[in-house]
Amino acid sequence: MTRISRVLIANRGEIALRVIQACREMNIETILAVSEADRLSLPAQMADRAVCIGPPLPSQSYLKVDTIMAAAIGTGADAIHPGYGFLAEQPELAKACAKYDLAFIGPRAAHIKQMGDKIFARQVAVDSGISIIPGSELIADYRQAARFAERTGYPILLKAAAGGGGKGMKIVKTPADLRVAFNEASAEARSAFGDERLYLEHYVENARHVEIQIFGDGRGNVVHLFERDCSLQRRYQKLVEEAPSVALDSAMREKICRAAVKIAAQIKYRNAGTVEFIFDRNQAQFYFLEMNTRIQVEHPVTEQITGIDLVKEQFGVAAGNSLSFGQKDVKLAGHAIECRINAESPENNFLPSPGKIEQWIAPQGDNIRLDSHCFAGYVVPPFYDSLLGKIIVTGSSRPEAVAEMSAALGGFQISGIHTNISFHRRILDHPDYQTGEINTRWIESRLVKEPHFHEDD
Repeated sequence: MTRISRVLIANRGEIALRVIQACREMNIETILAVSEADRLSLPAQMADRAVCIGPPLPSQSYLKVDTIMAAAIGTGADAIHPGYGFLAEQPELAKACAKYDLAFIGPRAAHIKQMGDKIFARQVAVDSGISIIPGSELIADYRQAARFAERTGYPILLKAAAGGGGKGMKIVKTPADLRVAFNEASAEARSAFGDERLYLEHYVENARHVEIQIFGDGRGNVVHLFERDCSLQRRYQKLVEEAPSVALDSAMREKICRAAVKIAAQIKYRNAGTVEFIFDRNQAQFYFLEMNTRIQVEHPVTEQITGIDLVKEQFGVAAGNSLSFGQKDVKLAGHAIECRINAESPENNFLPSPGKIEQWIAPQGDNIRLDSHCFAGYVVPPFYDSLLGKIIVTGSSRPEAVAEMSAALGGFQISGIHTNISFHRRILDHPDYQTGEINTRWIESRLVKEPHFHEDD
């Protein structure tokens, strides 16, 4: 068993602050790795110590394994927490931690590599007896893609074999569109991941995106913490998450959670992860999509409905402890919704809006949680993701949670930069959302096409 007393946090923004807060409660000293752009950030001020690891660009700082390892070893850290994004999605940092006998607060390097390969992950699902969306293995070229697409049936979805976040993904509705889409998806995958390999799946048009939060101890024991519905997306990026999903009844919830546990247990997964599914509402059938081997942006939704601190649990498992809870201890209570607040202009094609925050008045209340690193006077840098923070609300029912979120968004005042707060309010006020009649393409196929969408509030 490993004692963790000093951790280097290899990330920034709200997730860095979230880890710092958890460590304070566990009496673990925190060292924050910061780029030159983040030296004066709130996480840098809140950590016990901050160490500069390079210039603002991620490729010169947050993505440099050698520099981060040097910072960890040089400060006497005995563990590294990667957060999400950056090196949390690559096995190299986990490998380096194993080499230098530092605890990695996350899964094994092999699991990051294996489940990050979509083809391998699909095979794990098949071996576990879980349905996958009809599709192909790796596609060598456009002609092979055409043959698979003919067999699968249009529409299809071209997908990068490596990486995620919507990069290298293209919907193809007709054979005439395939060649251009294939070339674009391949080029995008090569640019984003250094890996141009593609595969394809039949595209499910009326789909919900449902992910299951799981936790494993590395010995084959895995528990689930129910689902999150992440169907409200734009360009495959999640915007609103909630739990439980209104698309699932209790029987379907049990089946999909059991499937997620089975997949994670198959590889003896360790630490926090999510198993993601496409739920075909027309057929009442779910299909394995992918597995994310890290803590997720939307993890607070699960924490609010279960009362379990996932970040603290990450540290416990990484130290060699058993989970502090069993499956029978995980209870679903109430309804939670999360809205991601981004520095962007929805009225201007969601153009990023870096700059100085002049006013920051955050909503408060017993049922409101705000995870954010921002404040009045903070300068949002142009080098990173535009996420400013997340509002999470809870209610005893979905209508109550929706009302709580509407009130919270209405009380959130930010000036000096553009944000997507008004966009979130449009979503919550829409009859389709209030009745739960949405899918993964609803924002792009319905909301942004409505006549009033491009009008300023």
